[in-house]
Amino acid sequence: MADEQLGLGFSVPEEPKKRSEGASPPRALGDDETIDYITGRDILKLTEAEKVRQHIARVLVHQYGINPDDMARDHVIEIPAGEGTRKSRKKVSIAVFEPDKPHRLEYLRRIVITKPRPRTGRTVTKIRTHEQATKDIEELQSLMSVVGPQCHLGLWTDDIDLYFVERLKKDDEGREIRFEPRFRPLPNWPRGDDTAFDAARDASSLAEIRRADKYMLRFAFRRCHNYIHGNEGLPKDAAFWQFLYVLFAKIYDERMVREHGREPRFRIDIEDLVRTETTATGAQRRAGSPEVAARVKKLFHEVKDFYKKQGLFDHRDELTLSVPALTFIVGELAPYDLGTTDIDAKGVAYQELVGDNLRGDRGQYFTPNEAVKLVVDILDPQEHETVFDPCCGTGGFLRETLNHLLRKWQKAENGTFTNAQDLARQMADYRRRLATYADEHLFGADFDPFLRRATVMSLMTLTDTAGHAFQMDSLAFPDGHLPGNDEAYGFPQIRLGSVDVLMTNPPFGSDIPVSEDMILNTFRQRGGQYGVAYTWAKNNEGELTRGEGATAVSPERLFVQRAVEWVKPGGRIGIVLPNGILSNPGPADEAVRRFILDQCWVLGSVELPVETFIAEANVNILTTLLFLRRKTDQERQEEMEYGAADYPVFMAVAEKVGVDRRGNKVYVRTPDGEVVTEEEVEREILRIGGVEVPREIRRSVQKIDNDLPKIAEAYHKFAERYQHEFPWNAGA
Repeated sequence: MADEQLGLGFSVPEEPKKRSEGASPPRALGDDETIDYITGRDILKLTEAEKVRQHIARVLVHQYGINPDDMARDHVIEIPAGEGTRKSRKKVSIAVFEPDKPHRLEYLRRIVITKPRPRTGRTVTKIRTHEQATKDIEELQSLMSVVGPQCHLGLWTDDIDLYFVERLKKDDEGREIRFEPRFRPLPNWPRGDDTAFDAARDASSLAEIRRADKYMLRFAFRRCHNYIHGNEGLPKDAAFWQFLYVLFAKIYDERMVREHGREPRFRIDIEDLVRTETTATGAQRRAGSPEVAARVKKLFHEVKDFYKKQGLFDHRDELTLSVPALTFIVGELAPYDLGTTDIDAKGVAYQELVGDNLRGDRGQYFTPNEAVKLVVDILDPQEHETVFDPCCGTGGFLRETLNHLLRKWQKAENGTFTNAQDLARQMADYRRRLATYADEHLFGADFDPFLRRATVMSLMTLTDTAGHAFQMDSLAFPDGHLPGNDEAYGFPQIRLGSVDVLMTNPPFGSDIPVSEDMILNTFRQRGGQYGVAYTWAKNNEGELTRGEGATAVSPERLFVQRAVEWVKPGGRIGIVLPNGILSNPGPADEAVRRFILDQCWVLGSVELPVETFIAEANVNILTTLLFLRRKTDQERQEEMEYGAADYPVFMAVAEKVGVDRRGNKVYVRTPDGEVVTEEEVEREILRIGGVEVPREIRRSVQKIDNDLPKIAEAYHKFAERYQHEFPWNAGA
């Protein structure tokens, strides 16, 4: 998914006091350089430490509403000389000053220390508690002490560990602390310049929770999963499901608070963060809070009961995490309002964990996000249309359909928000609208029960509803032995010949052929029409001839036929196929192409580079996105009478998809090899002078070299230009 937030239609003050102008950089960028997010123009060497700092700088704006004009990079703090030592200087990674004040020590309110991400290899690094990171936190606290009591908030991170601290103003008896400074851990920072922030309140109080920035939400999800995997002794897939149980407890709690006015139970107090116990060896470790753990387990029990009708959970779903683990996860997730967080941010964070834990071995190559966006953009599903993916995997096409509709609604309504409360109300309306669509028009199916379940849970994180995803053999539908076959047949929207838009990336490969005769029989003759499940050959004249029924057929050939059979006449198809099926001269592949041309109009094809699937799916194969429209009976009859129609077909070859074979970003370059930059406008609600102010922030950023968005734009121009020449528009 794209990094930018979805358009939220903020109005912009006519005369802001300051503005970070995204002026062009003074020179071209090198391969190892970036443009500073804080200033929008300074060119920096992109070291590992700088990558972390740039991420956090963006988070300070998007999640905490801090004006970039009130930040400074590498701010120097003078360290007083101690006994026998000289006065020294220390640079703070990011210094945050009081709004609209000079960048001087007396106005310094928050400091951030960032470190390069440690090399961890393929193993999961254990997440450290505050007690285990004493040395790192002491570095932060010593700098805050030097600055003075006005600097009351600190943050330390290396992109794996994350620690918030607060400098206390009063002791336990309420007396002002004048001499030796005292600190305590926080679950998170307050927004903007909120000096009235009371850290003693629980982290999920309605006044403090906020929309999550995409980077921070991914960060939190990853930390929670890694804590379970590294500290609880669970394998990665088991850790994934345990994390999801807690995540759904969080989502359910927000729903009860939002819709029924209940007191939040997914919360954590400051005291819960600092509870420790002494081990047998005398070491201190975090004990966790039995009260927090008990509340979460009760919430999950209610979740199971709430979704009982959907059959999402059964007796095997038990939350077995320890008290320290549950306390840690609540501390990570409680500060975020997932209900108002962009579904794009939630989808990306969720997909990252799913992809790492649930990749299958049956040709299940998860479709990269940019390819998914292209398919959805070209097919353009409407709010009244049923969308179905018969090989849904973890639900990428379904999730992007929701994103696509949301973007269209926001663009059409062009709402203007002046504060976070208005935005939250609007997002709540969108979420209900998306839930209605998911319940009535969004369907998925997969052979793998774990992937099917991951899809359902993904839809729940986005819409608060389980939607419809079935565990079934889509090639055997409407028959088959899996539990979802009969269940899916109960929905007339997805019976064969009923679907409006079908998007899928089926399993493919000759090493996983379909050989069950019961299934292959359904892909032979039906209703007087022949399917693809035959042996094929060419006679002496080079004509294609049909032989006996095939005993084994690669799944992608069958899925082409099944996709066509599933959509209604006039229905649209987007399918990922290996290039061979569209170009190999062999008779079996030619038979599939003949079937396509007989049954469908070809809307277009987009050939993808090998990098598309290497980076995200570790699959070295060339693929094509094929777009089809099923012919009506009348259109097929007219072709039989008057011959095949000539019509324009959109064809494109994507050479770049934004990443190389290792997954590193690839940027647009000039003929001289210099990186091209472009201005990016972002909208956010900043907290300035205690008032929420909607504002535009302009930044110069490196331009990603990705052909897919340009191909989508070219397709729409092509379709508009040639719409009167398309046979399916002949009646109009």
